[in-house]
Amino acid sequence: MTTKHTAAAAAAELSTIRDFLRYGVSRFNEADLDYGHGTTTAFDEAVFLVLETLHLPVDQLDPYLDSRLTAAEREAVAGILHARIDTRKPAPYLLNKAYIQGIPFYVDERVIVPRSYIGELLFSDLFGGDDFTLVEDPTSVERVLDLCTGSGCLAILAARIFPEAQVDAVDLSPDALEVAKRNVADSGFEDRITLHQGDLFAPLKTRKYDVIITNPPYVDAESMDALPPEFRAEPEMALAGGDDGLDIVRRILKEAPKHLTPEGGLLCEFGTGREILEAEYPHLDFLWLQTANSFGEVFWLTREQLKAGK
Repeated sequence: MTTKHTAAAAAAELSTIRDFLRYGVSRFNEADLDYGHGTTTAFDEAVFLVLETLHLPVDQLDPYLDSRLTAAEREAVAGILHARIDTRKPAPYLLNKAYIQGIPFYVDERVIVPRSYIGELLFSDLFGGDDFTLVEDPTSVERVLDLCTGSGCLAILAARIFPEAQVDAVDLSPDALEVAKRNVADSGFEDRITLHQGDLFAPLKTRKYDVIITNPPYVDAESMDALPPEFRAEPEMALAGGDDGLDIVRRILKEAPKHLTPEGGLLCEFGTGREILEAEYPHLDFLWLQTANSFGEVFWLTREQLKAGK
């Protein structure tokens, strides 16, 4: 005989954060949830949901593990854990919050959940480091462009890394730009970040940039058809990149040289299509970059390399 698990029963029977984490992991495994929106395991997902719901630091679990919760807290935690199962929405949509490099951003269903590898790269030694760098002096960068900005998170991170730069951020979706507007206002960089609605470079006319960053839609058609519910909750236009996933990447490669300064460069996340790009652009000297969880899913190209590869 099986017992139906309910949020009300969990709130009545469980008492500590440890109890709710164990319960969440059990229920998430039972429901066969999918992850990838800031977490990769049932445990990390449960930690994120529980600590955020309790307004506790998401990177400080141990001090609170055996804390007993009030009745109202138990109801709130049980409710969000069950909402994750019942709706199959990504946790950041349920919380209206996602983190990149420890920085919180507002998110909802109007934008893709921020998770770009570019965030990690911007905060690495590749920008202003002592050894090999893409940009030796971040303070020398005067203009930055974030294409397909979505929630505006990468534009905001760029404003942090390049403290003297004016940042333009472009997205085709007016709804996404409403979310980006909120994040830009919260960031304190309103005087340095300008949002533009339009198709890639179209609203920018002839402007040129020292750095262009972009995390465009790059999911191929086969993968789109197989997406689990968590990813189907996101805007399709923020994911779908055509048959092989690289339709928009090709457009960016074609148009970027016209919008880069002589010493400028393009930082692009494109997914797992490296072999396709290498075969299609044999004369482009891609620099394939590595992060903690990826290799060769982000490239850097200078304007000089882009022009030479034509």
